[in-house]
Amino acid sequence: MRFFAAALFFCGAAVSYGQSPEVPHKLQFAGMTLTIRDDTRDEIQKDVDALTQHPYYFNMKLERAKTYFPLIEVIFKEERLPDDFKYLALQESALISDAVSSSNAVVFWQFKDFTAEEMGMRVDKDVDERMNLISATRGAAKYLKQNNFYFNNWVYALQAYQMGAGGAMRAVGDKHNGAKHMEIDKDTYWYVKKYLAHKIAFENALAGEAQLKLAAYETSTKTSLKDIASELYIDLETLEEYNKWAKRGIIPDDKIYTVLVPSGTYDKNFTKLEIAAASKPDMIETVEPVMQSNAIFVNGIPAILAKPGERMIDLADGGGISLSAFLKYNDLNIDHTIITGGTYFLDRKKSKAEEPYHKVADGEDLWMISQAYGIKLKKLKKYNRLVENQKIKPNEMLWLSKTKPQSEEVPVDGTTVELDASEEFNWGISTNDSQTLIEYKTQLSPSESWGTFDEKGGLELGAKNDGYALDATITSPLDQKAYYHEVKPSDTLYSVARQYGVTIKDLMLWNQKKDFDLSIGEKLKILQP
Repeated sequence: MRFFAAALFFCGAAVSYGQSPEVPHKLQFAGMTLTIRDDTRDEIQKDVDALTQHPYYFNMKLERAKTYFPLIEVIFKEERLPDDFKYLALQESALISDAVSSSNAVVFWQFKDFTAEEMGMRVDKDVDERMNLISATRGAAKYLKQNNFYFNNWVYALQAYQMGAGGAMRAVGDKHNGAKHMEIDKDTYWYVKKYLAHKIAFENALAGEAQLKLAAYETSTKTSLKDIASELYIDLETLEEYNKWAKRGIIPDDKIYTVLVPSGTYDKNFTKLEIAAASKPDMIETVEPVMQSNAIFVNGIPAILAKPGERMIDLADGGGISLSAFLKYNDLNIDHTIITGGTYFLDRKKSKAEEPYHKVADGEDLWMISQAYGIKLKKLKKYNRLVENQKIKPNEMLWLSKTKPQSEEVPVDGTTVELDASEEFNWGISTNDSQTLIEYKTQLSPSESWGTFDEKGGLELGAKNDGYALDATITSPLDQKAYYHEVKPSDTLYSVARQYGVTIKDLMLWNQKKDFDLSIGEKLKILQP
């Protein structure tokens, strides 16, 4: 059952203005100081007046802001996005939970389906997370931060939200990258000025408690809105009104979802899109953000995936850079043939990769590996002591972040792990097979020897001692305390070994590993020295 608060929107029952807020000469936005020119102040003032001159519509949007902003503010704080961007949701959708633009951009932050999916949202016949305030706000924060990576300027990140990063690059260049002070004048992009009008119109009117409050109910188990409504003693129709993202009323269990639980009073139009008459200039303009579907980041560097039929000049133009810069950033010659689906960078590659090593696969060359990890080709050659045009071989281990030593520390697949006289062999291999063989060298005998585990973990030496009698017995310290490390997505053998102060050689022996591959969730045995 819906609750109504008819008196809420009469003059005097909510914040209303006898006079519109005045556009200032200077304005703080996302840590930047904006100086607004006089002619542009007049332009923005007209938009502020249009937003505030009809009390009913203004107060409706204001109440939505009071209800939704506390949730948005928490997410922006977690995502380290400036709080000022919350006003962008008012500009994009008036915080209507099912607002759809003419180009099928949807709800709070006006995402198209493919862009929403790139930002980690689920969009299908059962779930549309663009209509989930929590999911969509995280997606918007991620997209705005990606834009700011190009410019280091939040004004331009805002502009890129509407016209795409490539379009913004072509429009503004890099003149104000990293700027903390900017002028807003007649040449400033219209979308930025519309945003400033919304910020000015609403930011000083947000005092007081919201008539309706929302609580976040998280669940990772399969359930339904009906069951949640029964559990929380809430009217099902009310719960459905704020959770239209669950199209069939079912909450899946593929990840954590947030259900919004309302409490308080709201007008029948609180979650509806006002159909304003043409004479009402405060009608919201719903503008879709034009976002590139093939933009990615590799090693923290902006890049683009080549589509079928694209040429170098197309990719350069799409990324807002010159062809000469494109060739330089990607270590290319002018006669390069674009690889469909290949990664091409829009900024300089880095001197080090995030991963320490790479095992060469069949068909890979140095350029392909440098593109895969976002590392400069000349650095890749230098780290691996490669001369010009030197070929690499499948299964060869390449170093990606520092120079490979003359005596390689990382075993290559297929080599025997050896110990010298100064090392203590630590038998910590877990096995139920009494015939497991470990090849090693030891100075207990003048020749190479094989050993086998017995069922109790003892090691019998001398299976191939060439007639030399052994005067020592080695046993497996099965009572030695072992730790287990669960492999995370960012883990490598190198990083795990460094974390526990052990060698890669030990890790491979303790875990019977024949290569460097790790699986997420795999448990690696770490024996205590």
